[in-house]
Amino acid sequence: MINKKINFFKFFPLLIFFLLILIAFFALQKYDRESLPSVLIGKSPPPLVLENLGNYDLVSKKDLDSIEDNKIRLVNFWASWCPPCRVEHPQLERLSELENVELYGVNYKDKKNSALNFLKEYGNPFLKIGTDQSGRNAIEWGVYGVPETFAIDQEGRVLFRHAGPITKEIMKTKFYKFINQ
Repeated sequence: MINKKINFFKFFPLLIFFLLILIAFFALQKYDRESLPSVLIGKSPPPLVLENLGNYDLVSKKDLDSIEDNKIRLVNFWASWCPPCRVEHPQLERLSELENVELYGVNYKDKKNSALNFLKEYGNPFLKIGTDQSGRNAIEWGVYGVPETFAIDQEGRVLFRHAGPITKEIMKTKFYKFINQ
């Protein structure tokens, strides 16, 4: 009979490894993918310093300042190379048709001809638009990626941000509660 003594210290790294996997699993279960924090909520947004996109009217800081009427301004960061931007485009067109919404577009790191062709093919839902070739505006606004939309109230403060495409469901659950005030 062979008397083998088990050395538990050999299994200690394996135990730590499985413990880390277990912690990661539970942490990912609690992660809310819909909630991306923004330091801009309740504050005035940074000024948009954009270049013209074709002959479209250019978005300016004045467009996002406080206003007297009951309109919500939406600022949508998008690009022609972005597949989710194509998915959300019909919803942007619906939003732009609402009386109490002003929709502004920021074309992010895109070729101007590609952006203009996108708008020609899908339609232009934006009241005014500009292009952010360097991506500096997106950095100042805290954009994670395109598409991303910010809602600005009548006092010129950011109400909320939505990262990702605006689907029909998201329009109902997020946007209409601010727009139909």
